Amino acid sequence: MKIIALFTAVGLVAACDLDVGDLNNPSIDDLEKNPTVASVTAASTGLLIGNRRNVAAANGYISELGILGRESYNFDTADPRFIGELLQGKLNPGSPFGGNFWTGPYANIKLANTIQRVVDNVAEFSAEERSSIKGFSKTIEALDLLEVLNAHDTNGGVIDTDRPLDGALGAVVGKPQLIAEIARLLDEAAADLAAGGEKFPFALSNGYEGFDTPVVPAPPSMVPTSFLQFNRAVRARVAVYAKDYPAAITALGMSFVDEMPMTQADLDLGVFHSFSTGSGDAVNNLINPNIYAHPSVRADAMAGDLRLARKVGVAKKAGSGQGLTSVDAFSVYVGPAARVPIIRNEELLLLLAEARFFTNDVPGAYMALNAVRTTSGGLAALTAQPDMAMFVDQLLYERRYSLLFEGHRWIDLRRFMKPLPLDMPDHEQNVRYPLPLSECNARPGDPACMLGST
Repeated sequence: MKIIALFTAVGLVAACDLDVGDLNNPSIDDLEKNPTVASVTAASTGLLIGNRRNVAAANGYISELGILGRESYNFDTADPRFIGELLQGKLNPGSPFGGNFWTGPYANIKLANTIQRVVDNVAEFSAEERSSIKGFSKTIEALDLLEVLNAHDTNGGVIDTDRPLDGALGAVVGKPQLIAEIARLLDEAAADLAAGGEKFPFALSNGYEGFDTPVVPAPPSMVPTSFLQFNRAVRARVAVYAKDYPAAITALGMSFVDEMPMTQADLDLGVFHSFSTGSGDAVNNLINPNIYAHPSVRADAMAGDLRLARKVGVAKKAGSGQGLTSVDAFSVYVGPAARVPIIRNEELLLLLAEARFFTNDVPGAYMALNAVRTTSGGLAALTAQPDMAMFVDQLLYERRYSLLFEGHRWIDLRRFMKPLPLDMPDHEQNVRYPLPLSECNARPGDPACMLGST
């Protein structure tokens, strides 16, 4: 991949409760040649900030995927591309919209590669500390690579990333190789975390509260969770995306999934990106007043579904643009410091339902599905049915409203080969991102650059 900047591209600044310091000085070259406890731990904390980079920007991951998946609109009159490119036309690899979700993830991956390569050269770290740093950095690397996969799908990505900046570029590989690499990274990371002791030698953000130790401390804390369980939760998501359902069930068994949630708080247990209004930090821009809920979100909701009332309300004023209108606004994120989920128990239960159904445990599948449906939605439990098409529709409904505006709907429609509902007949079904123009300019004639968004 083409890396046009290093620490500056990752956007490493002080975040929330994190005191990272100036990571542009020393440079990544200094980190490579003269790693120290201070530089490695600061860079490790910086990986969290790099991973968060534009998840909650107005044209970031959740916003763009929400528009493509017909969850949301952005009626920003100053930038017609929110409609003209994301809905009406094809994604443009030369724009900051269609060329998105590539440079940022790969810049963070470059930092993770560097940390993994130099950590063994810092004699002051204990063996456990080295292992915990490797497990942490590989997990974050996998999350960044998962962003590339989710955005580009069968257009692929680069997995041979640990190369000199002035050397040849790693090849663009297809989706199967990309997802296999993500799984490998997570599994390697799990082994490293298991040997990583009970404490990281660096700070994690408050979004990782309860998951900020490599393994569960002994004696167990009041909430016996750990970063290793978070890693296994992400691994379960990746296995489901790969339709490797036995592997998903195994990973879920090692995650923090709770099959008997009593309250919404039980479903909300998980790991989050943190934001704040503090000096130098990033705010959650998903509260942007130009962002509206797609009208179908209200129209398609079942009567009495508590998730709709909790997550969508009537906007202060109607929004419109290029023939589209909405009167609904999201209340998923309240205020500029609102956290954004990376993965929650609610999603894990839905992953468990899917994995069980496709491994012929229909009663177990509906037990997990109904745990979400009744607790989060306040709806009557469904009767178990072996019909696959019926189950998929039921699963997609629960995922739509339980994970509303968290970045899942577009991916779910694509992986179950469901057509995108078009607002107008001449609109495009953009189902994957093209490789960005800057990347293709660096690899002229690469077949992957001939692939488009539909």
